[in-house]
Amino acid sequence: KLLYHLEKEEQMPDGMCIDAEGKLWVACIDGGRVIRIDPETGKRIQTVRLPTPRITSCCFGGKDYSEMYVTSAYDGLDEATLAKEPHAGEIFKITGLGVKGIPQNFYAA
Repeated sequence: KLLYHLEKEEQMPDGMCIDAEGKLWVACIDGGRVIRIDPETGKRIQTVRLPTPRITSCCFGGKDYSEMYVTSAYDGLDEATLAKEPHAGEIFKITGLGVKGIPQNFYAA
């Protein structure tokens, strides 16, 4: 079942996570953003833009899972592109989203 059709500027999906409300967060590689999608309606309900385009993954953390951590990539970028994208490869912490994540499941080996 198709859940959401990415807009052209959102580029391509990469890493994802779910929040406590059951909404899907998708890192948009080459789109410079993380988007929040309502899986019931298939609508994008929130967009968080970041200062570099190659956004690779997202997860919730912090004491109460109210912080989102977002990774980005710099691999494959030449020196000229890296000079224009000084934040490529950094990890970002986003606060104030108004939503929390859920604890991860641990499995015994």
